[in-house]
Amino acid sequence: MAIASIRPGGEPSGRFVRDRLTLTLYSSYITWGWLLYSFSPSVTLLADEQGISKAAAGLHGTAMALGGLGAAFIAPRAVRRWDRRVTIVASSVTVAVGVVALVLGPSLPWTLSAMFVVSVGGNVLLAGSQVGLALRHGAKASAAITEASGAGSSVGLVGPLAVGATVAVGWGWQPAVLVVALLALVTGALVARLPASPELTGDAAGHDRTAPRAPRRPTRAALFFLVALVGAVALENATTYWSTALLIERTGAGAGVATAATAGLVAGMSIIRFVVGPLSLRIDPAHLLAGGFVVAVLGWAVMWTTTSTGVALAGLFVAGLGYGVQYPLAIALLLAASPGRSDQAQGRATLAASLAVGVAPFLLGALADSFGMHAAFLVVPVLALAGVVASVLGGKAVRRAVSDAVDELVEDRRPGPAAA
Repeated sequence: MAIASIRPGGEPSGRFVRDRLTLTLYSSYITWGWLLYSFSPSVTLLADEQGISKAAAGLHGTAMALGGLGAAFIAPRAVRRWDRRVTIVASSVTVAVGVVALVLGPSLPWTLSAMFVVSVGGNVLLAGSQVGLALRHGAKASAAITEASGAGSSVGLVGPLAVGATVAVGWGWQPAVLVVALLALVTGALVARLPASPELTGDAAGHDRTAPRAPRRPTRAALFFLVALVGAVALENATTYWSTALLIERTGAGAGVATAATAGLVAGMSIIRFVVGPLSLRIDPAHLLAGGFVVAVLGWAVMWTTTSTGVALAGLFVAGLGYGVQYPLAIALLLAASPGRSDQAQGRATLAASLAVGVAPFLLGALADSFGMHAAFLVVPVLALAGVVASVLGGKAVRRAVSDAVDELVEDRRPGPAAA
């Protein structure tokens, strides 16, 4: 089993090629990025409109996590029953319908249900697109997935500004979030018009037909990279939820720092993804993944030890440089370590990531209630250390598997004893 086993020979050797299919699948990440970063700053406004508490409004995050759990089971089954193209197009329509229901929702049960639908569709959309990119680019999948993630997080810098603009002119938050529905429909239409290809159609079982074998259980490397993925998602979400509270507690910054803090983190994530994508074609992605966790700890250390708002924001930016590396490389390595079972591996990744989204912010918040926000943030280096260890062990497992495969190939080609 090798990293290139996702799609051996699937792309000509040499530079990473951004063809029509690749750029089209990037639109899935852009759709998801706009959703995440336009709706998050809208939750407070939604709470005011509905006359509900902030805790009740926070249940929309729980609905998103539950939608991700549902998508983990739906996505691989949908690809097996139909194909990847139909699955992506159907999930795009699902996102659009859910977003329309969300912005029109008159009450909390309505908007929670709508967010669940949006999350199911969005996670299936992202899952199908990630596997499609992995199958298309084989050994270069780390570059494709990382760059696609960079496009999505870059949109995240525009989403909050759009919300602020529509609110400022008196239209409310709804028009800015409604853009997600338009992006989703455009994505579905573009994918539907793509030429037929194995990445979109696959076989009846939804497996990569070029893969040499399809083990029933996750490989050893895949399990390590799944642990790294969980660590990455947990770190990002816990920090996004609670970094503002830490800054206010430690530096005395005003509540307005929330926007700057989030923007700094997302800016770091976006910038590094456009750098690390091409870099992953020259340096072992597992090493880069481990390095991403180390950089995240450096950023955390700056933020955790300072009492200066400016220095804390700089620390968040550095942490973003580490966080931006983690998710795309972890998912690319996980898919690469799952030859012939990319959709099943993606399903496990979606399930694990959704659990991390649901648990990590709650865990850090609970620790803060008991020990204070400053002490609670010690969970960040613990998660990062687990990510480093998992990344290193996953890389070693890949190299060991490659070595074993080469030895097996040499043994098979070795001439037998001469006939008497």
